Amino acid sequence: MSEPVHATPEPEPFRAPEPFRVPDEDLDDLASALAKTMAEVRQHGVTLERLDAEAGAPTPISDAPGVATGDVVTLDAPASVFILALGGDAHAVELAALSNWVNHLLLPVYGREISTTRPWCEQWHEHIEAVARLHALWLAWQQLTDAEAGLSGPSTWHRDHLDQALAHLRAPDGPFAACTTSPTRPNHRLLTTPAPQLEEATA
Repeated sequence: MSEPVHATPEPEPFRAPEPFRVPDEDLDDLASALAKTMAEVRQHGVTLERLDAEAGAPTPISDAPGVATGDVVTLDAPASVFILALGGDAHAVELAALSNWVNHLLLPVYGREISTTRPWCEQWHEHIEAVARLHALWLAWQQLTDAEAGLSGPSTWHRDHLDQALAHLRAPDGPFAACTTSPTRPNHRLLTTPAPQLEEATA
């Protein structure tokens, strides 16, 4: 008795995979966050200009001892826009704007997962090196994502600024080395830095 012959199923026609699509709601959220960040960047620039103008404006010092009434002194404006060169209100305004950019744009887009080889610290603003590197990254982002930077500006920012900054910040021996290496175990500790070498007093 011969065995029944089973029909071979016809192979399904090739279908190209569906292209990857970011959900519309995620795009909307990101676009909204970016628009908000850009608006705050512009406002932040206005505030800094006002602070610089106030710092550079003649300031009455008639209450100072040994100064005649009506004399004025001109306070120098900051010589740099870099956050380490700022103090007082200007530093606070700049740090707040930087935090907004880090929290609403940098981390959602480029944060990646925390691991032993890629640590992070929620209290990054307490790490001076992190503040300096993130601020430098943000300044470059403002310049290179501006329309005047040209079409290659964003690519230059990724290659020359973003990749380098994240590699240093999130290295296993970087500023966050003693901080969070697992999302389930948040940690924060400032690393001890070398003490400055004091010059010996000359006789």
